[in-house]
Amino acid sequence: MKSAVLKSLGCRRYKSEDTRVAYAFLFPSAVVFLVFTAFPFFYSLYLSFHEWNILTPAKPFVGLGNYASLFRDPDFWNAVKNTLIYSAGAILGTTLTSLALALLLWKGLRARNFFRTVYFLPVVTSLVVVAIVWSWIFDPQFGLANKLLKLIGINGPAWLYSPHWAMFALVFTSIWKHSGYYMVIFLAGLYGIPEVFYECAEIDGANGFQKLWHITLPLLRRVTALVMVMLTINSFKVFTLVYVMTGGGPMKSTETIVNYLYRQGFESFRMGYASAIAWVLFIVILLVSLFQMKFIGGRRSAIGQQY
Repeated sequence: MKSAVLKSLGCRRYKSEDTRVAYAFLFPSAVVFLVFTAFPFFYSLYLSFHEWNILTPAKPFVGLGNYASLFRDPDFWNAVKNTLIYSAGAILGTTLTSLALALLLWKGLRARNFFRTVYFLPVVTSLVVVAIVWSWIFDPQFGLANKLLKLIGINGPAWLYSPHWAMFALVFTSIWKHSGYYMVIFLAGLYGIPEVFYECAEIDGANGFQKLWHITLPLLRRVTALVMVMLTINSFKVFTLVYVMTGGGPMKSTETIVNYLYRQGFESFRMGYASAIAWVLFIVILLVSLFQMKFIGGRRSAIGQQY
């Protein structure tokens, strides 16, 4: 009995020491999180109800004034429209491209490891470098894009200098940059599908398209929802690509919400107004992500329940 009590006390002492060690390792990360994430998060909410120009310590309270001004601002609604156009193109284009690449590399392609590396290279390349290179490619006089179009008898547009084509160039660059990353996610989902489903389908005489439509895509539904949520978050907060390639022009045709936020906060020094923009963007992204997870992820089908 005595030995059991001593053993119990020893276990408690070791558990207490393990807990202290765990807290000691977590403490630096917790401090970084509180200083660089939690504090700015709530301080921006505080600023959204005040006016502040950075240069003076005064922060007059304006209540919902910043939000009221925001919804009356035509430049803000123009940025919202541009963000929605960019997001629709980037989400749909990247999802379809990455899924197509994953299906291509999943089965039947030789040198798959080589092509996986090639398709993933843009992901690890600096976004600023990618933006600069594609700005050269889309140059109307000396760019590769118009040179290739000229070979087939087409006079290419001004691309980044045209209000009608600048957004297309941004979306195309984003798809090229990010498809390799989401390709890896789709590949993980594809390799997680049991082969027995396809064997049963072949026995029943299903062709390739039927197996894709009735087995592969339904079982990738939750993976697709994850990809689309991640793409939504990234596309709604796009900044670097626009800032480097177009600067929001021409004629504000590519100015997105984050670029507008940056211009208000760090060029016009309206930090309270910029904070209100940030919180509106946060709420919109949260609602859209919840909607996607609810209606795209959905409930599992009969196959998914068995799986």
